[in-house]
Amino acid sequence: MTEVSFYHLTRSTLEQTLPRLLEKALQGGARCVVMVGVHERVEPLSAHLWTYDPNAFLPHGTVRDGNAARQPVWLTDTDENPNNATMLFLTDGAQSEKMATYERCFELFDGRDESAVAKARQQWKAYRDAGHNVSYWQQTDRGGWEKKAG
Repeated sequence: MTEVSFYHLTRSTLEQTLPRLLEKALQGGARCVVMVGVHERVEPLSAHLWTYDPNAFLPHGTVRDGNAARQPVWLTDTDENPNNATMLFLTDGAQSEKMATYERCFELFDGRDESAVAKARQQWKAYRDAGHNVSYWQQTDRGGWEKKAG
C-alpha cells in the first residue's frame, strides 16, 4: 500500500514548502507528479519552481513544456503519471484515483483554511480505511517538521 504523509502547512505556504520536499525526493532518486486542484494553478507554480531560489535548479515540466516522460517532476491538474513517478504530491484539494500506484503520496494542505483542514481529515480516514499507511507532519516553531501521528 501507498505511504501517505499529510503535511499541515501552518507557518509556511505551499510555494515555500513544495520546492524543498521535491528537492529531497529528487536527491533520493525519485520521480514526482505534483497534482494541483485547478488548471490555472499549474503554470504559475511551474514558474515559481524555476525562480524560488537563484542558487537552486529543480528540473520539471508541464503539458506546455511537453516531453513528460523525460521530466523528473511533472506538474498537472490531471490524474496522470506520464513520467513514471513513484511519488505523488497532492495540493489545493486535488484527489487521485490512481494514488495506489505510487510508493508515496504527500497531501499538502493549508492549516489556515478550515475547509482544507476538514477535507484533509476526511482524506486521512479514507486512506486509512483503504489500508494505506498514513502519517501526519506538523510544522515546528523553528520551521522544521515533526511527525505527530502515524
